[in-house]
Amino acid sequence: MSGNGTTPGDDPLQTAVWRLRSRACWTDAAALLQSATAAAALQRTALLVERCLYTEAGWEEAEDALRTAEALAHTDEERGAAACERGYLAYAATLHGVRDRADEARSALGRAAALIPPGVSGRALLDFRRGLIAENLTRSPQAAHAAYRRAHAGAIAHADPLLLSFTWRHLAGLALRDGELAEARNGFAESLRIREELGYLVGTAPALVSLADTETEPEASRLREEARRLFRLLGGVPTWLAQQLTPAPPTPAPGAATA
Repeated sequence: MSGNGTTPGDDPLQTAVWRLRSRACWTDAAALLQSATAAAALQRTALLVERCLYTEAGWEEAEDALRTAEALAHTDEERGAAACERGYLAYAATLHGVRDRADEARSALGRAAALIPPGVSGRALLDFRRGLIAENLTRSPQAAHAAYRRAHAGAIAHADPLLLSFTWRHLAGLALRDGELAEARNGFAESLRIREELGYLVGTAPALVSLADTETEPEASRLREEARRLFRLLGGVPTWLAQQLTPAPPTPAPGAATA
């Protein structure tokens, strides 16, 4: 899901949705969006798909919301946005090992690309998600980099700082893989700065951990401890951070009992 973390016109509904979403309360946020319009259905779907990615749960609810959004979509842009969400849900299911839906993810994002015209805000989000598939499913870092760069430019053009925090983070991850430590540190720091400014709590712990991977001690430990605090505050979300934030058990001394 994109969304810049602000509420144009101080819309109280969107303010409430953002506050709940940013604190990992996706179901509560989705419950506020009850009007039977394509826009509301798409936003509900995006919230529930994001919940799947962060919690590895709620798959059936997301599928139900997605079918409703697909049924209500009438314009090409609405159909494209629904296809983009279907691709993202299939990607999340594949990434978390729920079921291999990689072909469905690629097909859905391909349909979205045919429906969402270049230059609109939804295109930047689509480019980002195509980058995720290239990086994590196809294992093609060059294609991922190109898609992330397009998404990055689109996020800047459409003033979408939350999406920009994601593109900074993933471009930095590729830089770190290539051994470009300074570039990676800068990208992770920018991602963290934006998320803290927006109050996107559920995305702050991952940003802290990523930045810690580029820092030396004692800063690296300080960042990881702050990530642990947020992780516990949000009830263990995102679930996939648990392994990274669990301290390794001490190595037993030679001859010590291990039972």
